[in-house]
Amino acid sequence: MFDKILIANRGEIACRVIKTARRMGIKTVAVYSDADRDAVHVAMADEAVHIGPAAASQSYLVIEKIVEACKATGAQAVHPGYGFLSEREAFPKALEAAGIVFIGPNPGAIAAMGDKIESKKAAAAAKVSTVPGYLGVIDSPEHAVKIADEIGYPVMIKASAGGGGKGMRIAHSADEVAEGFARAKSEASSSFGDDRVFVEKFITDPRHIEIQVIGDKHGNVIYLGERECSIQRRNQKVIEEAPSPLLDPETRKKMGEQAVALAKAVNYDSAGTVEFVAGQDKSFYFLEMNTRLQVEHPVTEMITGLDLVELMIRVAAGETLPLTQEQVKLDGWAVESRVYAEDPTRNFLPSIGRLTTYRPPEEGRVDGAIVRNDTGVEEGGEIAIHYDPMIAKLVTWAPTRLEAITAQAQALDAFAIDGIRHNIPFLAALMAHPRWQEGRLSTGFIAEEFPEGFAAPEPQGEVALGMMAVAAAIDHKLNQRKRGISGQMRAPGLFAFERERVVMLAGESYPITVETDHEGVLITHEDGTAYRVASEWKPGEPVWIGTINGRRAAVQIRGLLNGVFLQHAGAAAEARVFTRREAELAALMPVKEQAGSGKQVLCPMPGLVKQILVAEGQEVKNGEPIAVVEAMKMENVLRAERDATVGKIHAKEGDSLAVDAVILEFA
Repeated sequence: MFDKILIANRGEIACRVIKTARRMGIKTVAVYSDADRDAVHVAMADEAVHIGPAAASQSYLVIEKIVEACKATGAQAVHPGYGFLSEREAFPKALEAAGIVFIGPNPGAIAAMGDKIESKKAAAAAKVSTVPGYLGVIDSPEHAVKIADEIGYPVMIKASAGGGGKGMRIAHSADEVAEGFARAKSEASSSFGDDRVFVEKFITDPRHIEIQVIGDKHGNVIYLGERECSIQRRNQKVIEEAPSPLLDPETRKKMGEQAVALAKAVNYDSAGTVEFVAGQDKSFYFLEMNTRLQVEHPVTEMITGLDLVELMIRVAAGETLPLTQEQVKLDGWAVESRVYAEDPTRNFLPSIGRLTTYRPPEEGRVDGAIVRNDTGVEEGGEIAIHYDPMIAKLVTWAPTRLEAITAQAQALDAFAIDGIRHNIPFLAALMAHPRWQEGRLSTGFIAEEFPEGFAAPEPQGEVALGMMAVAAAIDHKLNQRKRGISGQMRAPGLFAFERERVVMLAGESYPITVETDHEGVLITHEDGTAYRVASEWKPGEPVWIGTINGRRAAVQIRGLLNGVFLQHAGAAAEARVFTRREAELAALMPVKEQAGSGKQVLCPMPGLVKQILVAEGQEVKNGEPIAVVEAMKMENVLRAERDATVGKIHAKEGDSLAVDAVILEFA
């Protein structure tokens, strides 16, 4: 076994590998760029080596720097994590030449399966059903359009060396193919150093199901069940679960055996994932093989009880797999949510800045479920523009799917983040969505259920009543605290609060009576419904955790002038608690309307201006591209929202802009 390994990655996955290595008694070496000097993975590792500037192309993607770091520290092996160099054939070859072990598949397997074009050819040769497409390299937009016309629309344009949704576009027409081809090539080049793309038929109403395989260097390969990753946005997975609610044991066995046969055909000898697109009728087609550890691997670990990182390390050291296919047992259900630094109310555009608050839910067993949070950040840390915007992976396990979803919803409610925009409200809303809970999924789920984008809904029904009760309990707690301030004219014991109050929540008025006893706060609605609220919450804490009528609940809170802002179960609302007379007067206050302007094009996210596509004085039509802004290695095309004439252009190519910076004005 190795004494010391280097992790050629950063953030959450670097921390994840370090945890397993530490448990195995293996020392670790971290590498870091200028932007990651104070990162969590650097502090966690036994040693750390600086490898260059913030840009990945000058640090994490430079093979020579990784090899030199290994030599300088005496690291015997390298775990690549995912992304960066994890699927580059040249990387394990360079390590092997230097006498260093690659904790991943052999270069031949990477060449055969890591390249999306070559993997399609290998699958076809192995008689595996594949999606119709063109398996050669496409050299021009015109060539891409010709192929798409022959295949039939819609088509998917994909980077050959791609992954993580980068270098991927769906096109429904020739014009979209031409534009998508340019964007996919550019993203592929900047993210993977390889701008080759290919085109394949896009299957409508599909489900994304993948099989986890693991092989050793002695010819043994097994599969560890499946994961469903159909909840995606812009081809980027958002929620994953294991097992899939679609599959039955027979289909699972067919997919697993096919994945193993494919892996054995290329002598696969590490952890890898064979991805399939599945129809609602359980038909399935091979998509690609990811020759690395997947982001979503924790859900497989939760239902199998296996540590995939440990298995990767052991097989890299030459050990035989410790179990056979017959010994693989699936237990319970696991759900994973990817917590991203992005603004769901602005079409999920990336957000950067400092984490002024970062309080994940408590890990471990909670009410029969298990909560796990894989992360690489901490409070006070910075989310930079240079890398993927993932903050954490929140995973829950429970005996049944619905119980795992319920645990995930409660954990999301207890996850407090501030300082940047994030997608937790969206994830919480997804957990409450009936279609998700019923397992009626497809990769078009988000586009179909949120066609106008996402805005946190106002609370209704039981959710609204629960938030109302929490708001009243918080107000009561704050009032008690205020009465404890020294120097007041009347002693606290001589003062009695008005028991009758009104909670104003999301435009609704809730007349209530508030009482306290040794069990907590009793809030009684005027219709006689009572809510017993108990919590150890203290003023200033960003999350209220307690019980409402004995049922556990978590509510995110933020103080407002004379009130609190609440988020719970995907809903959000301001709440204010008044006396009856204050409520009467508050109802008479006018609401101030916000003014807006449509004469400017603002930068929707912090990013780099890649292209300005118009000139001053030029007439543009509604929907016409006007600029391209890159953020987190994704290129975003900004379009005119109406017919207009370009007035003054304020930004130029190469500028780094803050959110809402003015790019141009219309005349």
